[in-house]
Amino acid sequence: MPVSPSLKCARERMLTDQARHPDAENATTQPNDLHDITSMGSVPSPASARDPTETSQNIEASAGSSSDPPTSGERSGGNGEKEAKMSKSRIAVIMTALCLAVFLAALDMTIITTALPTISEQFKVSQGDYTWIGSAYTLGAAASMPSWGKISDIFGRKPILLLANVVFFVGSLICGLSINIKMLLAGRAVQGIGGGGLLSLVNISIGDLFSMRTRSVYYAMVGMVWAIAGTLGPVIGGAFTQYVSWRWCFYVNLPIDGVAFVIILFFLKIQTPKTPFLAGLRAIDWFGSITVVCGTVMFLLGLDYGGVSFPWTSATVICLIVFGVVTLGIFVIIQWKVAAYPIIPLWLFKQRSTVAAYGAALFHGFVFTSDSFFLPLYFQVIIGASPLQSGIYLFPSVISMALASASTGIFIRKTGQYLPVIWLGFTVMLLGHGLYIDLPSQTSWPRIIIYQIISGLGIGPNFQAPLIALQSHIKPSDIATATSTFGFCRNIASSVSVVISGVIFQNHMKSRLDKLSGQLPPQVIQQLGATSAGASAGIVNSLPEDQKRPILEAYTNALQMMWVFYTVLSAGGLAVSLLIGRQTLRKEHEVTKTGLDVQARERDERLQREKDKKLEKEEKKRMDNATGISIQK
Repeated sequence: MPVSPSLKCARERMLTDQARHPDAENATTQPNDLHDITSMGSVPSPASARDPTETSQNIEASAGSSSDPPTSGERSGGNGEKEAKMSKSRIAVIMTALCLAVFLAALDMTIITTALPTISEQFKVSQGDYTWIGSAYTLGAAASMPSWGKISDIFGRKPILLLANVVFFVGSLICGLSINIKMLLAGRAVQGIGGGGLLSLVNISIGDLFSMRTRSVYYAMVGMVWAIAGTLGPVIGGAFTQYVSWRWCFYVNLPIDGVAFVIILFFLKIQTPKTPFLAGLRAIDWFGSITVVCGTVMFLLGLDYGGVSFPWTSATVICLIVFGVVTLGIFVIIQWKVAAYPIIPLWLFKQRSTVAAYGAALFHGFVFTSDSFFLPLYFQVIIGASPLQSGIYLFPSVISMALASASTGIFIRKTGQYLPVIWLGFTVMLLGHGLYIDLPSQTSWPRIIIYQIISGLGIGPNFQAPLIALQSHIKPSDIATATSTFGFCRNIASSVSVVISGVIFQNHMKSRLDKLSGQLPPQVIQQLGATSAGASAGIVNSLPEDQKRPILEAYTNALQMMWVFYTVLSAGGLAVSLLIGRQTLRKEHEVTKTGLDVQARERDERLQREKDKKLEKEEKKRMDNATGISIQK
C-alpha cells in the first residue's frame, strides 16, 4: 500500500530523532511526538526558512504544539538560556520589591472600605457613586489582567512591570489629589489597571526567575503578603481616616511604590528583548484586549448595580449582564479565529489538568473572599464591632492563612509534589466553612477563633499550589498568558462571589423578616428588606434591645444559609482538584526568552504543526479507506 512522501519523511525523522534523543519518549502524549516531528519535515515553516540550524534547535527546545502537554524536560526548563545563579542577597532584594508591589495592589482592594463614609460625606456622593469607589478598582484590575501577560511576552517582563508600577503610582496620586468624586473614580480605575498589572507580572516574573520547585516558596511569600495586605487594609484605612486623612490611604502608596520601582529597575535581571516599539504595538491583540475589557466591565457592572442602584429585573442590569456575556463570547471567537498573538490562547484549555487548575482557582476565588467580606459583617452585627475592630478580629484567619501558605511552599520545594497540599487545602477549607454554619447569634469567642484558624489553614495552600500545577502542565513559553489568565479567573470569581452570596443573604433575610412582621414595626422591616447586607449592619445596631434580638436570629440564620453556599463551593473545588494530573517538579530551570521574534517563531511552528496534523489525519483516513477497499476485494 503506497505511503505519501510527507508521512514517510515524518516517520523517518521520528526514528532518527528517537535514536538521537531517547528521552523524547518521555513525552506525556505519544501521538503528538509524530505530530511534532512532521512539523520539521514536509512543508517548511516561515521560521525554518530563516535558519535551518536555529529552527531545529528551537523546535527541539519547544517540542509539542501549544495545546500539547510539555515534556518532562520542558516542565522544568524553558526555551532559552540556563538559569543564572543569583546570590541570596540579590534574591532578598528582588523579592522585597515584588512583595511590596503585591502588598500595594492587594491593600488597595480593601483599604478604602473604612474610609468610604468620610469620603462620601466630604464629596456629597450618591449611593451609586458610593459603591463605585470600591468597584472602580476591582473592575480595572480584573479587566486589564489578561492583557498584561501577553504584552510582557512581546516587550519583556521588566519594562512592562515598571510600566505597571508607574500606572499604579499615577492612579494613587490622582486619588490622593482628588477634588471631586469623578476625579477620585478616575484615579481608582487607573489604580486598578496598574494593580492588575502588578499582580500578574509579579507571578510571571517569579516564574521566569526560579525553577518549578524553588518558585513555590516565593509564590508562598506572595500569597502571605496578599492575605496580610487584604486583611490589614480596613485597619490601616480606618487609622488613616481617623487620625490623619483619608487621602493618606492613597499617599501611602507613593513612597512604597517608588522604592519598588527603583529596586526593580536596578536589581531585576530578566532577559529583555529589543522589540521595535511600533512592531510590538502592531502585534498586540487590540481587538481581544478591548472586547475582554468591555465585556468584563459590563458584566461586573451589571452585578454591581443589581439590587443596589437598580432592581435585578431592570433593563439596565439585564442589558449590562447580557451584553457583557455576548461581548466575552465575541472575545473568545477573536482568540480562536482572529488574533495572531491571543491574550488568552484557547489551547490553554485543551488539557484536563489545566482546565481543572483554572477551575480550582475559580472555586478558591469564590470561597476565600467570603472570609474577608462576610466575617466582618458578622462581627459588626452580632458582636457590635466597629469596622476597625472587625478587621482586627480577622487576625486568627490571616495568621493561619499566612502560615499555611508558607508551609505549602516549603513542602512543594522539598517534595516536588503539589497535589497533596491542594487536596488537603480544599478539604480543610470545606471543614472550616462548614463550621461557620455553627456560628451562633451570641458572641462565642472560642468558636470564632477556632473556626477562623481552621478556615485559614484551608485557604492558605491554594493561593499558589494550583498555579504551580497549572505551570507544570504547559510550555514555559505559555507561562505568562496562563498566569495572567489564572489571576483573571480568580478575580472574576471573587467579584461574582460577593454578589451571588449577597443575593442569597438578602432573599433569605426577607423571608425571615416576613415571619417577624407581627413582632417588629413596619418601617424597620421595610428598611432591612430594602438595604444590602453591609448597609443593614448599622440599622440593626441602632435598634432597641427587644427589637434587636429577633433580628439577630434572622440575621444569623441568613448568614448560615450563605455559609452553606460556600461549603458547597468548597466541595466543588475539592472535586475539581481531583482532576489535576500529577507531575514531579524538577529543580532545574532554564530562563524563558521573550520578544516578538520568539512569539512569531513559535506561532509559525504552531501553525505548521497544526497543518501537519491535519495532513496526517487526512493521510490516515486515506490509508484506512484503501485498506477497506482491499478487504472488500
